[in-house]
Parts: sequence; C-alpha cells; structure tokens
Amino acid sequence: MKEEVRARCKELGISMMAVAPVERWDAPPFEPWIPEEFRPKAIFPDARSVVVIGLPITLPVLETSPSIHYYQLYKTVNEILDQSTYLISKFLNERGHASLFIPRDGYGHIQLMRERPLAFFSHRHAAYLAGLGTFGLNNMVLTKEYGPRVRFGSVITSAVLPGDPVMAGQLCTKCLRCVNICPVKALGEEDYPVNITNKLACANRAIELAGKFASPCGFCIKVCPIGEDRKLYHREELEIYNEEEPRFADLHRAWKHTRSYGSRK
Repeated sequence: MKEEVRARCKELGISMMAVAPVERWDAPPFEPWIPEEFRPKAIFPDARSVVVIGLPITLPVLETSPSIHYYQLYKTVNEILDQSTYLISKFLNERGHASLFIPRDGYGHIQLMRERPLAFFSHRHAAYLAGLGTFGLNNMVLTKEYGPRVRFGSVITSAVLPGDPVMAGQLCTKCLRCVNICPVKALGEEDYPVNITNKLACANRAIELAGKFASPCGFCIKVCPIGEDRKLYHREELEIYNEEEPRFADLHRAWKHTRSYGSRK
C-alpha cells in the first residue's frame, strides 16, 4: 500500500513523500515536545500512520521577498498541497483505509495567530518524524534537497504503513544567517526547541506584509546555505544577498524591479 501511495504521489507531481507511524509522537525525541492534544491520535483516534508530502519553494522567487511574486508562489504551493493531500486521503479511503487530509495552514487568518499562535497540527514535526529533515535554528525543518525551502502537507490514516527512518545527525550548520537577517529579531542562537521563534513578532511582521500583498517574509529561509537547490541555481556563494556587492548587481536589479510592482511599499 505504501508503494501505491508513493506512485499516486508521483502522478500528482509530488516527489517528496515519507511516512511516520503515530507511535513516534508518543516517544518524544526531545523536550519540550508536542502536547497530547496536538498528536495524530488525538485528532483522529483511528490513526495508525501519517503520510507527509513536501513541495519546494523556488529559490529565485523567494529571493525577491517581500514581493507579490513570492506572495503568489506561497499561495500556489499551499493550494497544491491541500489538493494533493485531499486526493491522497481519497485514494486511501477508496481502498478501505479511513483517512483525512490536514490543511496546510490550520488557522483562519494570520490575525488569529497573533491572539493564539498555534495551529491544531504541526506539519513540521510530522515531516521530522517521517525522516524528511531535521530542525534548524530558524525552527524550520531543513531537508537535503531544499534546505528549509519546503512546504509540507499531511494525511492521517488508519492504514498501517511502514515508517521511514528519522534522519540522523543535524543538517543545520549554525551559521546564524537566519538569526542575523531576521528583521524583527524573532530567532535566538540556541538549537530548537530551546530556541523557539518569537511567534508574536513573526505574526506581526506577517500581518504588516499581508496588508501590502507581499507576505510571507521568508528572509530566514532564503539565506539558509543548506539544500541542493543552491547548486541548481548557482547560489552557493551567500554574499549574493549583500545588495551592496557589485558582482551580483544584475540579480539585485531584478529583485528590486519585482519588489517595486504589484504590492504596496
């Protein structure tokens, strides 16, 4: 059944997929851990496995942030994730395995995150437990393929599917680029979960940018050096993000152009 799900994912254009048995939520790999009410079996008592899929955030679009280009990319990826996880759950349901998709953003509006900065389920922790990556200083899951430039979606299912191994080691190099670039100083220098994002500061920043049609921020993920996508786009030299560096003037002009139109300054 797992290989059938993988094949269905490939039909949907999803190459990143892994599975976490629900028991992994009950054996915390670190502390503090997710409270019981946020775990799969609390949300769906028949749950036995969680299927996690990922889609990349395209680096050259992300580099224009904050901009209308990244705003639309973010929306598009979220919509595809929601449609794909729904179709995967439908695929499993039709084969007799009760399943439900979890929406990419489990909250109604970013304003609500200011009042209560939690969604009802964490896709990041599901991705970690499914072996897709490890946590970085930016509190995001870093993957080998795209660093933190991935959005995840989840399907909770009654199907008993073999789990993928949790990734050993640590991908984050603690270079502090994400910490230093954050415009609202929401990150600290210690490892997650000792260092947890200042969610209120992030939410306020997101609300500000949403009013300009230029959200989300994305600074902490665009400067992360991890990910094979950096080689694809020739972005290994991170001095590229110093917009005073003349060697990359053509790129800086392109980013400035994109940022200057389609959203409020």
